[in-house]
Amino acid sequence: MSDAYLNIIELDKFFGSFTALKNISLEIQEGEFVCFLGPSGCGKTTLLRAIAGLDIQSNGRIVQAGKDISWLSPDRRDFGIVFQSYALFPNLTVADNIAYGLKNRKANRSERKARVSELLNTIGLPDAGNKYPAQLSGGQQQRVALARAIATSPGLLLLDEPLSALDARVRLHLRHEIKELQRKLGVTTIMVTHDQEEALAMADRIVVMNQGVIEQVGTPEEIYSNPATPFVAQFVGTMNFFPCSVVDGSTVKVGQQKVSYKRQMELDNNSEASLAIRPEDIRIRVDDHTSNRLMAGVGSMEFLGSFVRSTLDVDGIEEPVIADFSMNDVRDLNISLGDRLMLALPEDRLHLFVGNC
Repeated sequence: MSDAYLNIIELDKFFGSFTALKNISLEIQEGEFVCFLGPSGCGKTTLLRAIAGLDIQSNGRIVQAGKDISWLSPDRRDFGIVFQSYALFPNLTVADNIAYGLKNRKANRSERKARVSELLNTIGLPDAGNKYPAQLSGGQQQRVALARAIATSPGLLLLDEPLSALDARVRLHLRHEIKELQRKLGVTTIMVTHDQEEALAMADRIVVMNQGVIEQVGTPEEIYSNPATPFVAQFVGTMNFFPCSVVDGSTVKVGQQKVSYKRQMELDNNSEASLAIRPEDIRIRVDDHTSNRLMAGVGSMEFLGSFVRSTLDVDGIEEPVIADFSMNDVRDLNISLGDRLMLALPEDRLHLFVGNC
């Protein structure tokens, strides 16, 4: 048996004839912050609910801290959970909401009071104990929900899209607070989200899911820089795809242009593939030693603060190409609509996928 804190083994979940999870296996280490990331309906919440015992899996096992919890009811599992909707008791004060789990575990009054006071200070609401949830903002309510979830010092913290109901400014601030609190407590945490930026900013590792299966598991850097599948490449960040044919182990042909790349793949010559590159990796400062040079016309420019997102019409490529240019480059090179540019596709920033994406 693995020494991982949480071990998910060959999990399936069926709802009638629909397969929500298919052969999911995953190991999570103690103290990790892991994000389940994917579009609506991909199975991420179903997997979280299976871990919590709220939706028991159809097949497979779940082992937490060496204990098989596969068929245990939620009240016999060691976790705290925070939902998107806060799920606070409106008729209880903030203090009583936080103390709810402690009371169920028969903690005495003085222990509950001390723990509630400690947590109110931890979440930055030291004077809110006598208030009711309706008297708090959405961000404050979610902090209280978080305090309630960790009040019993669970071994596992489950977060089901905890920030999606909040406005952008509060969400940005609270995600930093949650990450800092998780580091401080060292609690193993799983968060479900469909927000790629949220996952990249908060997670130690990301589990990218699609149609009930895991597409890739890795650090945020690995997921972004080395996507394992076209789905991951498209879902996490923005990616350009060019249909191409394989010339040899390090060269493909895009239209009539030969392009070299450094990521070796065993593909048959003349087979169909897709070459991919992220918008920020396209270069416009080239010299005589630069390979993979292409000519393009600037079709549109969108100012996005620190950079300009440009749509380019590249010679020999049917689909428009998206490129992100820094404001410094735009100013220094005086780039404007209709300009013709020499582009470079750096070999080490190209990705190759089998078939047309």
